[in-house]
Amino acid sequence: MPGFTTTILHSDRQNIIEHGSVHKPIHSSVTYGHDARDLIDVFQGKKDGYRYARQGNPTVSALEDKLTKMEQGVASVCFSSGMAAIGALPQALLKAGDHVVCSIFLFGNTNNLWHTVTNLGINATFVDATDVYNVEAALTPTTRMVFVETIANPRTQIADLEKIGKLCQALGILLVVDSTLTSPYLFHPKSIGAGLIVHSLTKAIAGHADVVGGCIIDTGQFDWSRYPNIVEQIKKQPVAQWGMSQIRAKSLRDFGACLSAESAHQIAIGAETMALRIERQCHNATQLTAMLMGDPKVAAVYYPGLENHPQHALASQLFSAYGSMFSFELKTGIDPVQFLNCLNIAISATHLGDNRTLIIPVAQTIFFEVGPLRRAEMQISDSLIRVSVGIEDSVDLLSDFKQALEQI
Repeated sequence: MPGFTTTILHSDRQNIIEHGSVHKPIHSSVTYGHDARDLIDVFQGKKDGYRYARQGNPTVSALEDKLTKMEQGVASVCFSSGMAAIGALPQALLKAGDHVVCSIFLFGNTNNLWHTVTNLGINATFVDATDVYNVEAALTPTTRMVFVETIANPRTQIADLEKIGKLCQALGILLVVDSTLTSPYLFHPKSIGAGLIVHSLTKAIAGHADVVGGCIIDTGQFDWSRYPNIVEQIKKQPVAQWGMSQIRAKSLRDFGACLSAESAHQIAIGAETMALRIERQCHNATQLTAMLMGDPKVAAVYYPGLENHPQHALASQLFSAYGSMFSFELKTGIDPVQFLNCLNIAISATHLGDNRTLIIPVAQTIFFEVGPLRRAEMQISDSLIRVSVGIEDSVDLLSDFKQALEQI
């Protein structure tokens, strides 16, 4: 099998591309014409083909194929954003009375979404997923899904992934892993038994902060014949296709959160350099966190690559590197806003996985809405600063943070 980057670069060319193009072209057509009999067969699922862009088009399909290969999965469905992909899970796979176990450290918007669905009759329990026993203790007879992230944003807690995977497989519970912060380059959730993988394509996969998208990938590790919420129409298909077919039908066809052809093309192009970008970002993050650990004005640094991180050993076992995001706290009495305003290279902005280093005060911005009690549960202090490390020259980044620390 070709390597990771080789596979991405040449994925499109494994199928026939119009006019010998190296990249899959942008197909902007919304509707597709067929012979009348073929059209009926396409609508009834008896024949492959495109009918309406809300449920897919050739450019989006090419990206989905690329993503499937990245994660060594069996199928993918793309969405207009990462949150649309996560929102597709309860919309397509859950019903009133079902129960979900979630990590208490989920990113703010994801956290809000799972709280929102409780208003629709779906029960959600939030636990410290760094210990599998907390997950196991929260399970009920109606638990249909466990939802965790690989690395939590922003405090970098790491779920007890391998043990949670074994637990879910033994009990026939669908494990969904949001692997946005590890990306397919650093970790394959399939290896720990995850049934579905979620990515915000906006982040490391696209990489340039110029396009929004999301996806769900089926790893082939979950037996959909054990899942009670599959509708009868979907069951006419092979069992292995049930999950993704229902997600595509109920979330794309019925709710319409589809990815545009133009966005799919941009994401596919950005993905070609993912490995190169992530290697540089991880290198920079390692150097920057080591420097901050030694500064007397820094109270704490949270990064899985540091030996004092509670899940450092687990991260070393599972991931090929420790990621490009970390967070830190300044000593009491130092104003985080003053520090941010002293930086010249790092940009005060929200986002992750960009080529540029981005920095943001967490409690006052992206986690402001959840309130102080929820922030305390998630171990987010008022002084916490999140950093998404870019691909700048490491010497320039280190100099920038050093001079800012000297000024405050």
